[in-house]
This record gives sequence, structure tokens and C-alpha cells, in this order.
Amino acid sequence: MPDMTATLSDKFTRNKPKLLDQVRDVIRLKHFSIRTEQSYIHWIRRFILFHHKRHPRDMAETEVTEFLTHLARDGGVAASTQNQALSALLFLYKEVLKQEMGWLKGVERAKRPVRLPVVLTRDEVHKIFANLHGTHRLMAGLFYGSGLRLMECVRLRVQPVR
Repeated sequence: MPDMTATLSDKFTRNKPKLLDQVRDVIRLKHFSIRTEQSYIHWIRRFILFHHKRHPRDMAETEVTEFLTHLARDGGVAASTQNQALSALLFLYKEVLKQEMGWLKGVERAKRPVRLPVVLTRDEVHKIFANLHGTHRLMAGLFYGSGLRLMECVRLRVQPVR
């Protein structure tokens, strides 16, 4: 007679969704934006491929540190890009795999460029709006006046006021 625990375990493993599907499910459950989902999936996939397709469950802080350092040193990514990859991996370990990630020591950080903020003068803003018409002018006005992001503005729906 076959061992029932082995059979049930095999069925559970076969029916268990793949890791990236699990990540998508948790992201959607938490109502993250589609762009965040795409970004997180991208970084988790790159992390797995960087470590020769090892499962993240079998890796820990050392491998995460190696990957993030590789991005800064060899990948030449910006600091914000490295932070995005870090956020994706922390999400994977904390929310999906339910593993606590220790303090990441020794990560070589990407250098942040020194930037001065760019602010348009009132005349420049008036010139921009003078050259926009129709829907584009309305969208630019929403960006400027309310601080909407691009996709928030694009997805905005107008409904009748009662």
C-alpha cells in the first residue's frame, strides 16, 4: 500500500503555484500598482538568474548582498535602481517566502548624483500651457495643479455628478 503522506505531499507540490505567480498573487492582494508588480517580478527574476536559477528559499543575506553589490559595481545602476531591486527582494523574502531578512552588511551602494532641483518660472509654465490644447492641456493642468502621476491621470475616469 503506498504511503499516503508522500502522495499528498507530491500532489501539494505539483499544485503549488510557481514562485513568480505567488509573488504576483501577494502583490495583487496588497493592491500594489501594475508597474510595481512588473518591476518586482523583473528584479526577482534577475536575482534568480544571477544565482544560476537557485530558488530564493535556498539563499539568504549573502546572496542578496552579492547581487546588490554586483548591480552597483558591474551593472552601473543608479542608486534609485539599486533601491528598487532591494525593495523587490525584501518583499519577496518578507511577504512571499515569510523569511526575515537580516541586516544587509557590506552592500556596495551605488553613488547618488548631486542634482539641483529644476523648477520652472511662471513665464515658462505659461508658455507651455499656451502651446497645449484639448486633452493634453487638461492632462498637463491636472499634473501641475494636483500632483497626479502620469498613469493616475491616464486612468482617471469622469463620471456624472449627481
